[in-house]
Amino acid sequence: MAFTSESLKVFLAVLEAGSFSAAARKLGRVPSAVSMAVSQLEAELDLELFDRSTRKALPTAAARALEPQARQVASQLNLLDAHALQLHQGLETRLVVAMAPELQTGAWSRPLTALSREFPTLQIEVRSASQSEAVRMLHEGSVQLALVFERPGIDEREAFLEAGSQLLVAVAAPGYPTATEGMPLGEAEMATIRQIIVASGEPTASDPQIVLSHRIWLTDSYLATLDLVQTGLGWAYLPQPLIQPLVASGALAEVRFDNMASQMRLWVDIVWIKNRPLGLGATRYLELMREQLKREPGRA
Repeated sequence: MAFTSESLKVFLAVLEAGSFSAAARKLGRVPSAVSMAVSQLEAELDLELFDRSTRKALPTAAARALEPQARQVASQLNLLDAHALQLHQGLETRLVVAMAPELQTGAWSRPLTALSREFPTLQIEVRSASQSEAVRMLHEGSVQLALVFERPGIDEREAFLEAGSQLLVAVAAPGYPTATEGMPLGEAEMATIRQIIVASGEPTASDPQIVLSHRIWLTDSYLATLDLVQTGLGWAYLPQPLIQPLVASGALAEVRFDNMASQMRLWVDIVWIKNRPLGLGATRYLELMREQLKREPGRA
């Protein structure tokens, strides 16, 4: 094999430095060693890579043709070395995060951008799951972190980070009974008008504060819920970042209640299991989340 990691390093160093002596200084070697390595590479490839007719090492057409792929291979080798080091330091092969659907439009995804830059080889999987499903997956070990609304009581097996809040707004299509002009809805009326909830299997899978009606339709995503609401099939609590432009344009209207506000702010926790050590990626995600909360306290 003509190209090895070592000969690749020398080849690129000469290309970048423009001479054997400059490349030798860059590599911390003597010029004769660099010249010999290039000559050996040329012999094995049966190609002239550099024109030596001047004091400079001018790349030939063959060298220029090989340069893009050589740089790509060198980049991959560097990435491989970095990945091996990160695995040695405790980087998990995959970071799986369960996230309640209502939270996917909030600030909790932003640290993943920085995480992907710091650990480009880390596989990240974000699973959409209801509150109870996310906690179940966390305890069974299929996810490392769960982002859920704050729950009453404390499970001693869990550790958590308070991670801001999400504003949910009760909305319906214009003209739907809850959105028409007139008197706000009373408690009895609220219980009889269809509410659409993001939950898996049972309404109780959602946060109990969100369920106000006895007539329930369920979906498995907030986008499906939004579509049903816009169609005029019911009302729903949806994340404020998602519905704000639709309310502003008149495509949706806020529901008015006579005994409570149409907006509900719920606090959010990032939860993990105490006796299950977190990998480097999960630990760094929590650090990035803490840094973000310091910069933007309370922002969802």
